[in-house]
Amino acid sequence: MIEIGKTCKLEVVKTVEFGVYLDAKELGQVLLPSKVVPKECHVGDMVNVFLYLDSDDMVIATTKRTLGQVGQFAYLEAKVNGPYGSFLDWGLDKDLLLPFGEQHREIEEGKSYLVYIYTSHVDDRIVASSKIDRFLDIEEPKYQEGEEVSLIIGGTTDLGYKAIINHAHWGVLYRNEVFTRLSFGQKIKGYIKRVRSDGKIDLSLQKGVKEELDKHSMTILFKLKQAGGFLPLNDKTDAEVIYSQMSMSKKAFKKSIGGLYKKQQITISPDGIRLVD
Repeated sequence: MIEIGKTCKLEVVKTVEFGVYLDAKELGQVLLPSKVVPKECHVGDMVNVFLYLDSDDMVIATTKRTLGQVGQFAYLEAKVNGPYGSFLDWGLDKDLLLPFGEQHREIEEGKSYLVYIYTSHVDDRIVASSKIDRFLDIEEPKYQEGEEVSLIIGGTTDLGYKAIINHAHWGVLYRNEVFTRLSFGQKIKGYIKRVRSDGKIDLSLQKGVKEELDKHSMTILFKLKQAGGFLPLNDKTDAEVIYSQMSMSKKAFKKSIGGLYKKQQITISPDGIRLVD
C-alpha cells in the first residue's frame, strides 16, 4: 500500500517541463519536481521517492532522503517556533510541525529532540510528537534471543541506557556491558539479550558470547601481526589502556587471550603477548 509520509517505488508515467508525474495508484498521479528528478529519467522508469504534502496540502514526491518517516522515531533539530508549535528539520524544504500539544517540554530553537512521526487523525497532516512513551510498548514484544535489531538511544537510567527497539519498544543496555560512547538520539545496531516475563527487554551490542570472543580473538591476532608479533599488553594491563588500543573490555581481552593461549596461537609473559611462530 502506498502511503503519504513513507518511501515507495513508483513508475514514471509522464514528463513535463517542471518535472515528471508518477503513478501513485489510489493517490493518483503525483508530481516529482524537476529539481529532484534523477538524471536520465524516462517514462516507464521506477523511482524511489518519499511522499508528503506540500504547502498547499497537495501530495508531492521527492528523491531527497528524510531523517525519518511516518511510524518512526527520529532525532531532529528545532529550526523555529511558530504560533502553532515548533518546526523541525527533517531533510525536506517543508519543515515538520511539532504541535504545542505534542511537546513534552518547551522546545528551544537550535536544539535537537527525539520525536515520533505520525499522521494526524484530525487533518491527515504529517506531524511529530516528543511525548514518545505514548507510541512505545503498545504491542507484545515477540523478539527472539540473539535477534538483530535497530536501536535509537533514548535516555539513561541508573542501570545504563534506554533504547528504542525497531521503532516499537523500550529496551535497556546495561552500563557495565557497554564499552563504547553512546549519545542521545544515536542510531546503532544491537541484539536482543532476553525478553523478561514482565515484558521488559534486555539488550546487548554484541551478538553473543562465542561470536564476540571470536571477533575479539581475530582483532588481537590482527593487531599482533601489525605490531610485528608482540604487544605490551596482558591480563595485568589497565582496562583503559586495553580499551584505547584494542576497543574491547579488559574482561573480553582476558578471555580472548586465554583462548588463544590454549590454542597455542600466542604466548603470555609479564611483558606482553606474542604470536607463536
